[in-house]
Amino acid sequence: MAAYIVVQVDVKDPEGYASYRNMVPATLEQYGGSFLVRGGRVKNLEGDWEPSRFVIIEFDTLQQAKAWWSSDQYAPAKKLRQQTAHTEMILVEGV
Repeated sequence: MAAYIVVQVDVKDPEGYASYRNMVPATLEQYGGSFLVRGGRVKNLEGDWEPSRFVIIEFDTLQQAKAWWSSDQYAPAKKLRQQTAHTEMILVEGV
C-alpha cells in the first residue's frame, strides 16, 4: 500500500532552505520516493488553513517512507531543514 509524507513548511531562511531542496532528491531516489507536490501555489478552499509551502512525497510502502526519514542519507538534509524552516509533517497510508 502506498504511503505519503505530507509537509507544511514555513521557511525561515530561504537561502539555507534552497540548499536543503537541492539535497533531498538524491536521498529520495534510494528509497523509491517521489514528489507529487513540491511547493507551488496554494489556494485555500475552506477553513483557515493557508500553508506558505506544501509538499507531498509518495513512497511504495510505509516502511520505505519511514526508512527514508530516519536514514543516514537524509540526516544532513533533515538537520538543515530543521534549522531553516518550521515544518509540520505527517506520514499517512494511501489506497
